[in-house]
Amino acid sequence: MSRTTELQQIASQVRRDIIRMVHNVNSGHPGGSLGCADFLTTLYFEIMDHDPASFDMIGKNQDVFFLSNGHISPLWYSVLARCGYFDKSELKTFRKINSRLQGHPATEEKLPGVRVASGSLGQGLSVALGHALGKKLDGDKKIVYSLHGDGELQEGQVWEAAMFGASKKVDNIISTIDYNGQQIDGPVKQVMDLGNLKAKWEAFGWYVMEMNGHDIGEIIDTLTKARAETGKGKPIMIIMETNMGHGVDYMEGTHEWHGKAPDDKLTENALDQLAETLGDF
Repeated sequence: MSRTTELQQIASQVRRDIIRMVHNVNSGHPGGSLGCADFLTTLYFEIMDHDPASFDMIGKNQDVFFLSNGHISPLWYSVLARCGYFDKSELKTFRKINSRLQGHPATEEKLPGVRVASGSLGQGLSVALGHALGKKLDGDKKIVYSLHGDGELQEGQVWEAAMFGASKKVDNIISTIDYNGQQIDGPVKQVMDLGNLKAKWEAFGWYVMEMNGHDIGEIIDTLTKARAETGKGKPIMIIMETNMGHGVDYMEGTHEWHGKAPDDKLTENALDQLAETLGDF
């Protein structure tokens, strides 16, 4: 079995986890979570140099990841659990009272893998750049990764951070935009069109790459090339095209499943479309 096939199987299980988590509490954000499953699975299981057993808030001599669009927490929790940051049985507690798995990631609960509270959109790039700059000042050669929503780019703080990253030559960060064209109120182009994103980020002084967020081979290739571009004086931004709800046909390509849980019948329908490969939680 090829490594790409193995990662596809893990991503399928992660998608099953997402559906079951949001269904269990009739709450959560399945659309974007499903759309980014291939990317985050590949990042954690193939690309990042990290050790779940030695997790701490600093991540010295390890690659670290920040999730800015924190509403896709079910995806992140599934990947963290499947990587070994905590037992997969804890996924049953998602969004329940006193759970460490809050609807948006938080730090008060001391959940391994989470270094900052997120979900207040627009803040994650600032945090990631700060951590990356800290690594540089500390002589740490490892890389900081971050993920952002496309609708999130309507927040002004993102562009302040973009200027800072380029101005200070923070060249040990690889950020990715989930470019699915959907946000909570509708298509991004109708809410507030982002225009030519590649040209924008290049104009702000970033090295820009593009990739298909559902082609795991392309994800590996792009992230590998991005790593080779670190240390060259520019922060790196990857514009990743995805399909919201990818893997579940009735959720695909629409903002309607941005923050809505499927009922019993639709959950069964979704799970029928996704192979169980690692065992459900």
